[in-house]
Amino acid sequence: MQHKVLILDFGSQFTQLIARRVRELNIYSEIHPYNSKKFNISDFGAVILSGSPHSVRSENPPKPDLSAIKGKIPLLGVCYGAQYLAHFFGGEVGSSNTREYGRANLSFVDNSDALFEGISEGSQVWMSHSDTILKLPSNYKKIASTEEVENAGFKIEGEKTYAIQFHPEVYHSTDGAKLIANFLVKIAELKQEWTPDSFAETTIKSLQKKIGNDKVVLGLSGGVDSTVSAILLDKAIGKNLHCIFVNNGLLRKNEFENVLKQYEGMGLNVKGVDTSARFLSELKGESDPEKKRKIIGRIFIEVFDDESHKIENVKWLAQGTIYPDVIESVSVTGGPSATIKSHHNVGGLPDFMKLKIVEPLRMIFKDEVRRVGKSLGIDAELLGRHPFPGPGLAIRILGDITEEKVRILQEVDAIFINGLKKWDLYNDVWQAGAMLLPVNSVGVMGDERTYEKCVALRAVESVDGMTADWVNLPYKFLQEISNKIINNVKGVNRVVYDISSKPPATIEWE
Repeated sequence: MQHKVLILDFGSQFTQLIARRVRELNIYSEIHPYNSKKFNISDFGAVILSGSPHSVRSENPPKPDLSAIKGKIPLLGVCYGAQYLAHFFGGEVGSSNTREYGRANLSFVDNSDALFEGISEGSQVWMSHSDTILKLPSNYKKIASTEEVENAGFKIEGEKTYAIQFHPEVYHSTDGAKLIANFLVKIAELKQEWTPDSFAETTIKSLQKKIGNDKVVLGLSGGVDSTVSAILLDKAIGKNLHCIFVNNGLLRKNEFENVLKQYEGMGLNVKGVDTSARFLSELKGESDPEKKRKIIGRIFIEVFDDESHKIENVKWLAQGTIYPDVIESVSVTGGPSATIKSHHNVGGLPDFMKLKIVEPLRMIFKDEVRRVGKSLGIDAELLGRHPFPGPGLAIRILGDITEEKVRILQEVDAIFINGLKKWDLYNDVWQAGAMLLPVNSVGVMGDERTYEKCVALRAVESVDGMTADWVNLPYKFLQEISNKIINNVKGVNRVVYDISSKPPATIEWE
């Protein structure tokens, strides 16, 4: 029996949360578009149907082929998934009198059923739908209701098929995690054995089988993702791994030298390549954020291609791509979810480059990467390092890139990050950085008028980067940092603090 969960995505904004909730139970999950052919159903021990912005009553609703799933593998339909199981199997779904969105409470629960074991009446759930299930098919049994939603939960007699009209994956559903655990552990009988240690062991074996005796070139950034990727590959192929750290001229202050020193003693074969002039030259005059990302991605690939030709018989390019990168760039591996922004390390290689891609961390989230790194014995300080965007300061400089703007932002960023560490706030923040805005503002320094740049400071708390809240940093800290920036960084006369959460904003400004 397989102990993995398949999540069929119908475009819900919450699909990634389902995957996270499953993995928090130490059960591996994968998201695939509802119409994907890129998976083998025999690899999975349970299936979850996600919600969707679509209606089952629309002219062309998303319609998955459940012939190899329903009645054969434990199945849980969530929101749209529940409506699909009702509407297309003999029930009736209609428009709700009012849009059912937000908190609700269970007014009826069948505790004799395993899905709701340990969940009582009054438990808060989160609704997000405009249709409602008016009538269940004849062999369906109601097992939960709210005051407004009669068929909030049901099961199919004689099958391990369940459905719920609410979203158990969101934080607002108080017993949501328990319900998912009931379905996967009690009903589907999946083993909770997917751990960082097991991931590392399985991944190393998989890399050995996939790569064999080939040589691999890996782009190191100094961050958590590429470092964990490097250690996994080093354990798998040893001396056949060649790591390259590229200075693109858009790193933090002194980062090129500091990162190379950081890898001393880790046993990795690392080469530093300074191509900052090339990057800055090709970015000159470009202010469109997507074009900046694509220019940087292209040059990275070209640099690695150049370096790979210096290594005899190299066959693979390794990258520290993680799951949120994939989700935001390619709409849940090609599914109906919206593309947020492209990532420089996602999307394949150009035709001229003959290397194959290997991405050891492609299917795991940032917090999972850190747990894997800990299991591999990587230094805690390195693992606790804040994420830093692959395109570097290019997407924190709004507008075109110049050496002077990079200098200004490097100085501002260093004051901010060092201040967080000095005030013992660094570990309370998931990611922090400064943005150089494309505006000048009037100021007064001494007795003179100034007309200089404005910078925005950003600090967020998050688990995996999919959602984030701004951090309420102490006023005295912000005051100290603002004064230090304005007094020490030539070209800046105004500092603001970003209090936007994700969503609706993204963590980076571009």
